[in-house]
Amino acid sequence: MNGQFQIAMHILTLLDHADGELLSSEYIAGSININPALVRKEIRNLRKYGLIASKEGKAGGYSLDLPAPQIILSDVYKAVKHQPALGQAKNLPNPKCTVGRQITQHLNTLANEVDNSIFNKLSTITLADFSQQFK
Repeated sequence: MNGQFQIAMHILTLLDHADGELLSSEYIAGSININPALVRKEIRNLRKYGLIASKEGKAGGYSLDLPAPQIILSDVYKAVKHQPALGQAKNLPNPKCTVGRQITQHLNTLANEVDNSIFNKLSTITLADFSQQFK
């Protein structure tokens, strides 16, 4: 599991607190304490999912593309999720072994159940709900 969800939530929460003011990737990176290039990469992804808007130019920056009450955290999770929540093995188990020939199937089932639990919980929370904790 990587930190993309945490970075995305930090970005979106900052933008919500900006109340429509455009924020630069440098400002956002300073809050997260990471390289602005990593922020811009995550912003590109969030823009692709319609969560962030951008304005180019000297007075440009980033803002939320939707009101915070319309952004469901499960949508953020979908935008950044690239692997199963429990990870994925890179090796192929021995098909001659009793455990090896079945382990992938059973771990995939477990990973899907965990992923569904995460998704279901996040589908009950909006960005506005989450962001309210900081006010």
